[in-house]
Amino acid sequence: MVRDQSGDGGRPPAAAWPARLLVAGAVVKLALMLFGGAVHPAAAWLDTLASLALVAGLGHILWRLLSRLRRRLLWRVRRRLILSYVFVGVVPIILVVTFVGLAGALTMLVTGAYMVRSELDDIVADAGSIATTIGSHLTTGADIDGVLAGFRAESGATFPVAAAVIDAEGGPVRSVGAWRHAPRPAKLPTWIGKAGFTGFVELPNGAALVARAARRVDGGPAVIVDVPLGSGAVRRIAAATGIEVTDPAFVAGEPARPAVGDATAGFASGVGLAWVAFLERTDWDTGSAEAVGLGIRVPPSALYEHLFGSHARIGEVDVGSIFLLLLAVVGALFLVMQGAALVMGFALARSITGSVHELFAGTERVRRGDFTHRIRVASGDQLGDLADSFNAMTASVEGLLAQAAEKKRLEEELRIAREMQMSLLPRDAATIPGLTVAPFSRPAREVGGDYYDVVRLAERRLGVLVADVSGKGTSAAFYMAELKGLVLSLSPIYESPRRLLMEVNRILSASLDEQSFITMTYAVIDLDARTITYARAGHTPFIYLKPGEPAGAQMLAPDGLVLGLRGLEGHFDALIEERTQPIGAGDLAVLFTDGITEAMNEEADMFGEERLSRLLQEHAGLRPTALLDRVLQDVEAFVGSADQHDDMTMVLVRVDELPVARRQPLVSAATA
Repeated sequence: MVRDQSGDGGRPPAAAWPARLLVAGAVVKLALMLFGGAVHPAAAWLDTLASLALVAGLGHILWRLLSRLRRRLLWRVRRRLILSYVFVGVVPIILVVTFVGLAGALTMLVTGAYMVRSELDDIVADAGSIATTIGSHLTTGADIDGVLAGFRAESGATFPVAAAVIDAEGGPVRSVGAWRHAPRPAKLPTWIGKAGFTGFVELPNGAALVARAARRVDGGPAVIVDVPLGSGAVRRIAAATGIEVTDPAFVAGEPARPAVGDATAGFASGVGLAWVAFLERTDWDTGSAEAVGLGIRVPPSALYEHLFGSHARIGEVDVGSIFLLLLAVVGALFLVMQGAALVMGFALARSITGSVHELFAGTERVRRGDFTHRIRVASGDQLGDLADSFNAMTASVEGLLAQAAEKKRLEEELRIAREMQMSLLPRDAATIPGLTVAPFSRPAREVGGDYYDVVRLAERRLGVLVADVSGKGTSAAFYMAELKGLVLSLSPIYESPRRLLMEVNRILSASLDEQSFITMTYAVIDLDARTITYARAGHTPFIYLKPGEPAGAQMLAPDGLVLGLRGLEGHFDALIEERTQPIGAGDLAVLFTDGITEAMNEEADMFGEERLSRLLQEHAGLRPTALLDRVLQDVEAFVGSADQHDDMTMVLVRVDELPVARRQPLVSAATA
């Protein structure tokens, strides 16, 4: 049968709308391209909608393709476990290592920038010290050249210094040192106060920086000192920090070529991390300041040497070497543990996925009905126990299947036995004109021990019996079949119910086992004699109703012993009693087994003979079949959801009419 692919109500399936959106958007785009400028300006909205349709359709299709690819790739548990382990074990390690590396690099760069800035601040401080020294000597009339030379000798300064003295009245400018880096200042800017100035100044050509200090001498001239930040400053910074300054504006127009053997010799190869050191630059004319960045290169080895060099020692112990050794040991341990974790992780993934594959293959074999397959147990862990459990389960299932087959065979045999037993019961009850018989029997199991029969003894004589074999199941069914054979063979011979029960008891006493017995009620209805003659062998009483009689339903229970008790035949014959009473039109005789009156509900309450008598009396006007249905309905309603615990059998016989009397009916009961 072919399904309707359009879905319920003709709606398109969920997978069709992205393709339709894609096609619709492409068609609209193509139409707009063909019409070009002839299209109304409002078509811009249509173009936007088409673009959105293309994006939505294509995005949904790609998402579905990726989802399908993901499901296909991750179907195997091994791939999922490996991928999970990579994300859980490997990726975090990579992120941690990256984080530590970035944090270390950032710390190194920030430390390097701080060290460079500290050295630059020292250069600015030196320029201020020179300016202050020159200003203090000017008050004594000392020569500027001598003062500067003395400062060089005292401080050991090796970097170039240019100094100028500016007359406060705008007189001639005196200077010492080389001013090749910039024109000599002619006067102080107005923004410099009495405290003077110390800082970095950009040269007029904008190509370099200098460290400049300006001091006013009380009542005298002003002193300006410049320290060009050239190769000398670069060597000084490199010697102090091991860091190279690479910014072209820093070297004041002269190349920072490292001398052989100095601290910057390692910079020629360009090894190191590029970074920026920030300082404040002041415009000499206006006094405005701004932050600028100077390019530097921080070599890790040089920075380490300056941080943990020869000065980082405690006696003969090199603290830096110990620190590096500890880092190397921790790193090696980390690599070993990570490698071991990788090997164990992949081994575990292989073990788990191998077991899962074995289980999958086993379940596939089981699904195809092969319960002989056994999983190979490769380990003694929980997965091995799981494989053992699977093998035990398949073996158990194989045994259960064999038991199920045997049970099915037995059920089939019991079904046949039930059919055979039910065939022993009269399908169409034998009847005679003037009588209506309504029988019913329901075993509690597949086969039961209840038995009823209706035997036509003569043209107007009918024998009715109900019997109950002790116990249930197949043995009771066999005894019931034996009883049927005896009744059918003896009923034409013995017209008296008492004589028939005596003969049946004599035969059954020799064949029944000691734990079994049979109860039975047998009645003979004679329409010509207008009598009913009955005897009871330990069975439940039977109910007799006469229409319009004020006494109501009669419980008839003549004496009698159960059938089949070995060694008690004499007692049976002495106790069995036969009774006869007249019948009339409309009379109703009800024979039943204890499965009717002892039917129990969930509270273990029994239906009871009194309730049955009252029910029959209230609905005696119904036809026998309708009355029987009503009784069964009330019994089922009373029992509810409780299980049927005993076989249930009932036979209703109603006298519809009597023939013309040929003799006077017997009035008194006759006993044997």
